[in-house]
Amino acid sequence: MATLSYAVRDSRTMLRRNLKKALRYPSLTLTVVIMPVMMLLLFNYAFGTALGSGIGASAAGGGEYIDYLAPGIILMAATSGALTTAISVCMDKTEGIVNRFRTMPVSRASFLTGHVVGSLIQTMISIGLVTAVALLVGFRPDATPVEWLAALGLLALLTLALTWLAAGVGLVAKNPETASNIPMPLTFLPFLGSAIVPTDSMPGALRWFAEYQPFTPVIDTLRGLWLGTEIGGSAVAALAWCAGLTLVGYVWARRTFKSGAKR
Repeated sequence: MATLSYAVRDSRTMLRRNLKKALRYPSLTLTVVIMPVMMLLLFNYAFGTALGSGIGASAAGGGEYIDYLAPGIILMAATSGALTTAISVCMDKTEGIVNRFRTMPVSRASFLTGHVVGSLIQTMISIGLVTAVALLVGFRPDATPVEWLAALGLLALLTLALTWLAAGVGLVAKNPETASNIPMPLTFLPFLGSAIVPTDSMPGALRWFAEYQPFTPVIDTLRGLWLGTEIGGSAVAALAWCAGLTLVGYVWARRTFKSGAKR
């Protein structure tokens, strides 16, 4: 019991440290917001008429193209948050702070826990800001409060999964520049799913990839919760992907941190 209480205490300390660090380097947090907002405005105003006319009202939940687009772009804020986690962890490693913590009487789990929880909080705030911008430019969900909570819960689970993966990336990357480049494909992977257009409008091989990659069921579930479109088996697939990615990221990050302590 004492060991658990020490781990919780040390994790809270690391969380406060990382939140203060985020305030000191606000550009990392702003990056999570700026990229999705730019994509939202670009696709809605530059390509919205052409893309929206091909999608149809049923795919957009009976609304405009912005209603179809917004869930995928909001999810993009979660993928962008992985970049800041990888960079932050790598900065601590390259500056020698990780090695210093390893020599101190602190819980081994607290370093990664502080980074992951801190990044989760920052990313959820960023998701809220991107959602606010989407509402300002015309996104009109008809979800109930329970459906809103379910959607935010799903985004939190996805963010947690991606954050653990990013923490592992930050530990293996040689420098912050590399740490920022490795997770970059995650940011654009939703575009190869159902974020911009329905998967059934894509050619064969790309359609197969879009339907079975992890972000498509998450996006489809968010649309169903916010707009009332059919969810089907997407919710189960989305939860399975989130659980699987969280487990993989957690095990990888913990083993990488422990192996570094032995060298």
